[in-house]
Amino acid sequence: MSAETGGLPGPLSGPAARTGQAAQAVQGGQGCQSALGGRVALVTGAAKGIGAAAARQLAAAGAAVLLADTDAETAAAAVRDITAAGGTAEPACCDVRDYAQVSAASARAASRFGPVDLLVANAGVGDYATMSDGDPGRWQALLDINVMGVVHAVRAVLPGMKERRSGDVIIMASIAGRESWVGEPVYIASKHALVGLGSSLRKECAPAGVRVTLIEPAIVDTPLVRATAEGRAELAAYAALTPDDVARAVVFAASQPPGVAISELVIRAVGAEA
Repeated sequence: MSAETGGLPGPLSGPAARTGQAAQAVQGGQGCQSALGGRVALVTGAAKGIGAAAARQLAAAGAAVLLADTDAETAAAAVRDITAAGGTAEPACCDVRDYAQVSAASARAASRFGPVDLLVANAGVGDYATMSDGDPGRWQALLDINVMGVVHAVRAVLPGMKERRSGDVIIMASIAGRESWVGEPVYIASKHALVGLGSSLRKECAPAGVRVTLIEPAIVDTPLVRATAEGRAELAAYAALTPDDVARAVVFAASQPPGVAISELVIRAVGAEA
């Protein structure tokens, strides 16, 4: 309902850039005085929708951002928009179902900007089928992206964050991880899994100074939702958030002082069913 998929990476190339160099590059763009200056973000599912909005707002707030997605062309266009606005960003073709590709994307970010200290695990897909008429193969792909894609992204960046004793892991869950309804049972299960993962991960990471935030939006008006008749019907029936609404929550969580952690943010449009 709310996130976008990641994709296949190309070869890694380009000169290495240390964290201080990334910070210096950000100083030349917009948002240079913000709390995110010098931060290095990896955003999965970053070509469109929530991921693209998060990448854009993080860059505007001063972070250097690697946009990881299966849709390399659209991710590259999003990067051009960010850099035209004075931000620092680079695309990476990356399928989150493959841990090696996610790890390579993290390494690319480190080579270009410095170690990743801000992860937005956003890549995901939806499925409106019921348990009696759904496609098990499609469900397996959904779980591989929505659950294992997040696991792969966290695994790729967490050891370094723990070693440096700082960092933010932001997981894009959903109100579907707290509620349920008829239809979308496997999607709902995947988002319940992320809520459990985030809660457990928070206990693991807190002693190391790494913050874990679950963001749980209600329906969001994204290209992914508009791509299906069911999604368009939901948008017609319910007040919807915009991708920028959710992206602001990402920046808010990442911008907190070191001693403050935002554990969860549940976000609904005004007028949406409570």
